[in-house]
Amino acid sequence: MSKKQTHLATVVIGAGAWGTALAIAIARNGNDVLLWGRNEQHLAEMQATRTNERYLPGLAFPDSLQITTDFESALRSAEHVLVSVPSIAFSEIVHKIAPLIKDGTPISWATKGLTPETGQFLYNTATEIVGESHPLAVISGPSFAAEVAKNLPTAITVASEDDDFAQKLASAMHSPTLRIYTTHDVLGVQIGGTVKNVLAISAGISDGLGYGANARAALITRGMAEIMRLSLSLGAETETMFGLAGIGDLILTCTDDQSRNRRLGLAIGRGLSVEEAIAEVGKTVEGMHAAREVLLRAQQAGIEMPIVEQVCKILFEGVDPRKSVQELLCREQKAEAKRPSARTKN
Repeated sequence: MSKKQTHLATVVIGAGAWGTALAIAIARNGNDVLLWGRNEQHLAEMQATRTNERYLPGLAFPDSLQITTDFESALRSAEHVLVSVPSIAFSEIVHKIAPLIKDGTPISWATKGLTPETGQFLYNTATEIVGESHPLAVISGPSFAAEVAKNLPTAITVASEDDDFAQKLASAMHSPTLRIYTTHDVLGVQIGGTVKNVLAISAGISDGLGYGANARAALITRGMAEIMRLSLSLGAETETMFGLAGIGDLILTCTDDQSRNRRLGLAIGRGLSVEEAIAEVGKTVEGMHAAREVLLRAQQAGIEMPIVEQVCKILFEGVDPRKSVQELLCREQKAEAKRPSARTKN
């Protein structure tokens, strides 16, 4: 028996592909949704066509999804605010939201990454800005915006320390084609969603160099080992890393060209400079913003993340990708996993 649908009037901040796709998904369930973006011309186009032709062409909006240009009025009436902006804009947007929403209004976000100024996970940043009185949730998992908007089967995770809000948000989004799981492991979900973008750049570089499927599989597998080391050092749950927000999102982002991070890597592997590759992708590449911060986190925790380290060298130090591959291949030979300790005899 399916659970009773929860009505959750939602304001979505961010009219890019992912914000629009989630607005469509929530509105399909009969929820009233207001979608706001920075670009007034873009908002006017969406209002006129009832589609987001820039990012999700040809996909009509449900009747309960409306476009708004009035940021303040929309937030004052919101029952729930969903933020979908690049990580570099996240702190600024939450600062603008905080004084406008009612006490206790929950906030969720589909942004993956770290706060650039501080290197903090977004959950910590949001908590510092809005305080403890607003329930918070992270939306993550293996999902491309266009496929969600097209009603193709997808499963994602909602992570929150507030059980009631997690269930309400999951119910508001859940449908026959969009399956929502919930978890308390906010930290683990954020780690998975952040590091996989950096690793997707490495997979793209490898494929752009023509190194083949074997190399890609090795990068994904050893990349997962790096995610595990970081997550365990920071106190996240192992189960999360083997779930949708961990291995699921990593596989998706490393293997499909819908991923901006993978496309950036492909362009670099084909011989473009980093600047040329960014221009070719033409949209925000979260792995670029996260790479240095992830490496810093690893260094602070005293753990090795050699793939992330080589991505940083390629992106920010001008190291030739082929040299980085050699660096990885020439690392000291060792066992893949530690041998379990022998059991002590009674």
